[in-house]
Amino acid sequence: MSVPYTEKPWEFLKDYKGKAFNGQWPTLPEMYKISVSRFPENACFTVYEPDRISLNYTQSLKIIEAVARWLNNNGVRRGDRIAVTGKNAPEWSIAYLGILFAGGVVVPIDYQLKNEDINLLIKTAGAKILFVDEEKHDYFTQNKGELNTVISLRQGIGSYIYDLDGPETDTEQAVETDLAAILFTSGTTGIPKGVMLTHRNLVSDCYLAQGTPLIVLPTDVFYAILPIHHSYTMLAVFIEAISVGAEVVFGKKMVTSQILKDLKEAKITMLLGVPMLFNKVLAGIIRGLKAKGPVVYGIISFMMGISGFIKKVFKVNPGKKMFKFILDKASLTTIRICISGGGPLAPSVFRKYNQLGIDFVQGYGLTETSPIVAINPVEQYKEKSVGRSCPQVDMKILNPDERNIGEVIIKGSMVMLGYYNMPEETAASFTSDGYLKTGDLGYMDNENYLYLTGRAKNMIVTEGGKNVYPEEIENEFQLFEEIEQILIRGFIMDEKLKTEGIEALVYLNPEYRDAKGELPSKADMKKRIDNILIEVIQRLQPYQKINKVQILDKAMEMTTTKKIKRGSL
Repeated sequence: MSVPYTEKPWEFLKDYKGKAFNGQWPTLPEMYKISVSRFPENACFTVYEPDRISLNYTQSLKIIEAVARWLNNNGVRRGDRIAVTGKNAPEWSIAYLGILFAGGVVVPIDYQLKNEDINLLIKTAGAKILFVDEEKHDYFTQNKGELNTVISLRQGIGSYIYDLDGPETDTEQAVETDLAAILFTSGTTGIPKGVMLTHRNLVSDCYLAQGTPLIVLPTDVFYAILPIHHSYTMLAVFIEAISVGAEVVFGKKMVTSQILKDLKEAKITMLLGVPMLFNKVLAGIIRGLKAKGPVVYGIISFMMGISGFIKKVFKVNPGKKMFKFILDKASLTTIRICISGGGPLAPSVFRKYNQLGIDFVQGYGLTETSPIVAINPVEQYKEKSVGRSCPQVDMKILNPDERNIGEVIIKGSMVMLGYYNMPEETAASFTSDGYLKTGDLGYMDNENYLYLTGRAKNMIVTEGGKNVYPEEIENEFQLFEEIEQILIRGFIMDEKLKTEGIEALVYLNPEYRDAKGELPSKADMKKRIDNILIEVIQRLQPYQKINKVQILDKAMEMTTTKKIKRGSL
């Protein structure tokens, strides 16, 4: 069911309909031009490393249009696919928008993939031009394959300066129902699967997500630290920011010290990340508090509990002032809202950030849904939920069991066209009445808040016939600094009956130090892990009991959004 909302952040678009756009929703180029007309001098794209470079909306538009003219003059026409791969940077964003302004389709590719895998995705998408970071430029110039042109993002974008005031070109613009991007999902193995998203998919999702309500302001500063090719960062940071005239600051390194430096220097107000990032920042805060001694830590923990109660019950946020000294040290003072996505977040982590006075919410979505379909409202958050369905999202639970858990299915303007050149896989992803099958298991309450329990393919069926969802157990370990990674999976306990037991794969944190600041011995770490397991098992249901534990010698392979690749084990 979809939920009625009285506040519509996209209401202002009616003033531009028939002038700046003619469809139900503007295309991405039309949306960007509207933001330029509203906030021409606002900072748009900024980077602080190695030197601070910032472009406002007017300056950015001029370069974007120059890129579009160059593409058009080099044969790019409406619907042509053009690939872009590189580290987060203003040049990446300008290339992305320049492709769309030329009427083309963007194919954003994970820069961390091997060059051969990037070439495979380029070939699969049928891209003829590639924008790439200069460090990989020579490789792709020498291994073009079916590409016509390879352009270095930094050198290429810079070389368009001569054409900033070039003549207009006869460019056929895309319409809202046209394909805007083909996104290859992370963790792809075998035949690549490209998600086809239209302008309507991305633009409608961008505005509807703000109707949860999630207030995004033209004065906001977004931090793009996760790879921008991924649907989460692309939509929730990049596209959300340019929809309201806000600033995007590009982070270069997924290193906590560098992130905290950027947060402080850039005065970030909107921090979007994955659970791993928020877990590490919170662990650092808690470590600092514990270092002050058990009495001080106990008093602060008690005060945090009071702060959280007041925030939850009375909708007042005392934590921002009560814990300013903590937020200052963690470079979180300017943060207005934190949003966690890309994977399950432990309710305990969610709770502690809110207790500290940060408006911390989490959302849910898939690349196939552009991706946002649910967000926890800042004023009405529920700690165990991934959020309430966004306006105009029709969300249901398919074939619920005795706990009302079933597969989450979705219908709405943000749902993909399908998988590129894969009609059979596309058909299999939808129900007979047109709902997208997400593969995620969960349940909904009577206020349309969604609670996830895990992925259907990861579910474990125990000897007693109980369904166990690994993610529920993994959540219980998120705040233990001793553990860098944990994965819960099933193993066959009885070959004849095919019953499953529960196994924990644990990779220890190589940087963990004990209370004295020393590296603990292997024996001490094993004892500590045993104690952690005892503590966690007490919080679990009897049928969730962990039957065996395996300590790993090396880290498990992860996707670019820091989720463990279960299929690689």
